[in-house]
Amino acid sequence: MVLSAADDLKAREMVALDLRGLNDATDWFIIASGTSDAHVRGIASSVVDRLAEAGVKAHHVEGVQTGRWVLLDFVDVVVHLFHPEARAFYQLERLWNDAPKFVPAVERKSL
Repeated sequence: MVLSAADDLKAREMVALDLRGLNDATDWFIIASGTSDAHVRGIASSVVDRLAEAGVKAHHVEGVQTGRWVLLDFVDVVVHLFHPEARAFYQLERLWNDAPKFVPAVERKSL
C-alpha cells in the first residue's frame, strides 16, 4: 500500500529493506525519492492519506515542513522520503546494507 501510494505520485528509486531480525524497532524501511521538496511533501501526503483510508494512522511524522527528509513511522513500517541530495548524504541503504533489499516491480520496469 505504501509503495502504491508513493508510485501514484511518481516517487523515484523506491526500495524496501527487510529489517526483521536486524532491528527491534521496525520490520521494514521503505525508501524513496522525490524530485523536489514539494514533490517529497506530496508523496508523504499521499502515503499518509492512503494508509488513513485503510485505518492505519502514522505513529510519528517528521520533516514534512522542509521536505528534504520526511519520516513516516507506521511502527512495523517506517517510510523515508528524500530529496535526492539528502538521500545521497544519509545513505540509509548503505547503513543497512546487510538487510535484504527489494525493488518494487514498478522500479524494475524503468531500469
